[in-house]
Amino acid sequence: MNTQKQPQRRPQPQTPQPEGCLVVAIRIPARVFVFLVVLPVRLLWDAFAAVARFLWRHLVVAVARFLWRYVLTPAGRAVAWLLHVLLVVPLTWLYRYLLTPLGHGLAWLYARVLTPVGHAVLRLLAPVGKAVAWMTGQLATALYWTARILLVLPAVALWRWILTPVGHVLGIVLREILDALGHAWRAAGHVARALGRVLGTLFRWILLEPARLLYRTVLTPVGHVVSDLVLHPAAQVARAVSRAVRQARADLRRALFGEPARPQAVDRREPVGRDTRTLDG
Repeated sequence: MNTQKQPQRRPQPQTPQPEGCLVVAIRIPARVFVFLVVLPVRLLWDAFAAVARFLWRHLVVAVARFLWRYVLTPAGRAVAWLLHVLLVVPLTWLYRYLLTPLGHGLAWLYARVLTPVGHAVLRLLAPVGKAVAWMTGQLATALYWTARILLVLPAVALWRWILTPVGHVLGIVLREILDALGHAWRAAGHVARALGRVLGTLFRWILLEPARLLYRTVLTPVGHVVSDLVLHPAAQVARAVSRAVRQARADLRRALFGEPARPQAVDRREPVGRDTRTLDG
């Protein structure tokens, strides 16, 4: 016996087969057309996906968590308890006290009665069964060859010479269209992200930065100047006018109705005479 191990041959890498003219002729127009069609769809898809993620995170997840915790979980426990009480317990009782004894009785009947009767009937019907089986076999053979000649051979020829070449061409076309869709979808995604970054940068530099600069360098100093020169003096003038109006109103009331009567002070101390009584005596 040869105990030396033979060196194993490494499998040679399969070289890719060159693609035909049909593949090249379909691929480039399909990719260009699909890219132009898919680009707006991808832009709309990215916007819809962003809105959907926001709504899902802040609406659907919170509502689903609330429903799961406070509605579905208690309802599920209640339904499980009802199923256990209404189904599991009666079925267990039915299986244990009715079906099991009935099954034992049927098994005894099958073993003691039906099996001997079946063997006896089989001995009587064996020749008839063999004759029927022979006739059935001959009929099946005739039907097999009839179906093979009338159906199978034409179907094989149709599949081999017509459907297979057409399917091959359609497979190439479909594969290239799907490949073009994939490339166009990825390229449209890159374009959408780049366009989003450009629009964000333009929005920041055209609106946000000028507004921040205007607020910081113009509106804030102007607000301080207006507050110091206009609002504070106006508030002081308003307070002075209010005090003058109140004083004029009080003077007019005194001129018409006189000075209001001042309440007299009441001495609440107890008398200190000899005959007076106090709380102590």
